[in-house]
Order: sequence, then structure tokens, then C-alpha cells
Amino acid sequence: MFLSLLIRRNPRFLGAAVALHRSGIIPANCFVLDTDAIEQNTRAFVGEANRLGLTTFAMTKQIGRNPDAIAAIIRGGINEAVAVDLECGIAAAQGGLHIGHIGHLVQVPRASATVAAALEPCFWTVFNEQKAREAGAAAIAEGREQRILARIVADGDAFYQGHEGGFPAEDIVAVADELDAIPGVSFAGVTTFPATLFDVSSNRCVATHNRSTLIQARAALEAAGRKDIEVNAPGTTSTSILADLAESGATQVEPGHGLTGTTPLHAVEDLVEIPAVAYVSEVSHIWNGRAYVFGGGLYADPVLGKSQTSALIVGKDAMISQVRPQLVEMPADNAIDYYATIPIEKGSHVAVGDTVIFGFRPQVFVTRGLTAGIAGVSDGNPTVSGIWCANGLTRVSMTAEREMMENQTRGLDHVGD
Repeated sequence: MFLSLLIRRNPRFLGAAVALHRSGIIPANCFVLDTDAIEQNTRAFVGEANRLGLTTFAMTKQIGRNPDAIAAIIRGGINEAVAVDLECGIAAAQGGLHIGHIGHLVQVPRASATVAAALEPCFWTVFNEQKAREAGAAAIAEGREQRILARIVADGDAFYQGHEGGFPAEDIVAVADELDAIPGVSFAGVTTFPATLFDVSSNRCVATHNRSTLIQARAALEAAGRKDIEVNAPGTTSTSILADLAESGATQVEPGHGLTGTTPLHAVEDLVEIPAVAYVSEVSHIWNGRAYVFGGGLYADPVLGKSQTSALIVGKDAMISQVRPQLVEMPADNAIDYYATIPIEKGSHVAVGDTVIFGFRPQVFVTRGLTAGIAGVSDGNPTVSGIWCANGLTRVSMTAEREMMENQTRGLDHVGD
């Protein structure tokens, strides 16, 4: 989906990934992240968000909460994260981001409320009164008051299966009063997901009915005399849609794929964000005319529906410009992704150990994939700061990483040049 975009807009990044894999620094089953591009993308996003008066929380689950990418996000101007679940909050905080928002999409489990409260999130989303009481009790134990966002729902709203839940939007004024009456919390505003979706038929990002629900809830709250209502409006967020969100009344935005140039809109239109993530693997073995490629991270986010995945098989003496994408036979949905297979085309020379580069929209945190931030792509001196597990907390100790700094000083062939 995004491989052709990477080849066209960020070939030096792909070249660096190939060279680093050949040198033994980057292992197979590793999502590589162009931290220079992520920093640049973040800076562009923040500039537009600040111009429009929007508060930005970075979503890091898609990139495995990689600490080196988080550092690039911070350098780019975002200092707060949205935690899709508690584990995300812990990892983002360890990476150096303050927690701007927790509890949405995944509520905080009852026994973990004290852990979440210790992160001192700016905002905490709840779907019901009981969760608000748990947040309040935990906040009191921390000696603070917690600002609460109410997840709301109205007839006509649409959620992904398994994402449903929330307060009735038509009761939002009463809900706000009820939440304010709970010790330890104060009502701050409303949220939903998704507020924006990509429309395949028009290749545009469009407001959902859910966003209309947010707007109507804000109007009802303001009519009841409430001021400074926070409107958290996540979904398909890139710089290109910020003006539309601000005009709708949003106050908080949460870019994730927007910071790596992998929203659906990036697949069909060149936006300001540069594509900044690829998946690196290698040929394990060849059998019956197919190259078997190591998996572990082969979850391609199906945001654009079922689509074919392509990859580049780059031989030891080849350059990116000399190879063309080949269709990949991805593992079945009911199979463990030990391998993907690529039919070997007649006349091509594929060998065990060859580098394989994929470009798809990842959700690293649900995989067994590793992550590695590559810095210095923009100035032709690519280096890797570390290799991390998909949880963003565990640094991988391996021979490639122990020898990393020594190898990097020797210089690398820029096969993408």
C-alpha cells in the first residue's frame, strides 16, 4: 500500500534500511523508523495545530512506542501523548512524553486506576459513572483532581466492532453534572472515535456522524452555561484535516499515522508528511518456487480494506532502484505469521538472506515485531540508536546491537542513492 510511496518520496531511507540490515545491525522482523522525517512531520503538524489553537497529543502505539521515535516527536514540538491503553501510557511516559489523555479507546481496569493516576494524565476518558468513580478515588489518593472526558454516543454514530460504549449524548448536560458531583474528578469535555474517516469512493477524509454528535453535545453544554468545553476528535489525523477539525469545534487532536505519513490519505495524495516507516525482513528459505520471508510483524492495518501487499527483495549486490515490487502472499487471517511467501519470478536471482522491504500501514504494538529508529538519513549518515520490542519498554540485547556503534563508524553503502 505504501511501498511505492516510500520508493518515490523517501528512497534514501529504504537504502539505509537495506544497508543496515546487510551489515547485521538491523535484524529481520523489524520496523524501521526515519526519525529525521518523524521530527520534520511533527514540526509541520504542530505548527498548523498551534496556528488553529488545537492541543496535540501524539499516539505512539502504531510505532511500537519506540523511545527514539518519541524523542524525535518531542524535538518536533509534541510533549504529550494519548495512551490507547494503560500499557501505552506507561511506555510513552518512560519515553519522555507526559500523558495528555488516557482511557480512550481502552478504559483503565479497576485495579490499575492507581497506576494510571500516578501518570498524572491531563485528561481521562470514561464510558460510565463507575469508571469515573474509580478515576476519582485514584486521583484523590494522588492528592489531585482529575479532569474527565465523557465518551458519548448518539443514534447514527458508528464504531468499529468492539469499540462501542459511552454515555447517551442527549443526556450530556445531566452527565456533566453527575460527573462533577463525583469526588476527585471534574467534567472537562467530550470525545468519540472516529470523528473523521477516509472515504474510498472519493479519496477524501470526511467528517463522521460521530463528529456531529460532538458538535451538538458542545452546543448543549454551552447553552447550559458551561464554558471552555474540550472536544477531543481523533481519527485519520494529518496536517491536511486540521483546519476542518478546528472549524467543527475540535480542541484536541491525536496524530499517530499522521506523524509517519501513513494515513489513508497519504496513500492517494502527497501531503506535507514524509513516509517514515518500513518493515525489514529477509529470505529464510526457498521452497517450490517461493521465497519464504520471516514474519512476526505482518499485521497490515486494513484501513483501506483488503488490499494486496508488495515487497522488494534486494539481493546482496543490488540497489533499490534496480529491483521492482513483487506481490506477497501474506499469512491467512487465522494463521500465525511465521512467514510470508513471495513467488520467485522467472529470471530473478533470490538467495537465502536477501533483504526484504515492505511498506504497509503498521500497528506494531499488536505484533511480535521489533522497532529501530534510524537517524541521519537526511544528511547521508544513517545510524541506529537502539532496537526495541513492540512494547516500547524492552531494549533488545543482541550481537547486532552490541556491535552497532563500531559498525556504524565504518560507513555504509547508500544503496538507495
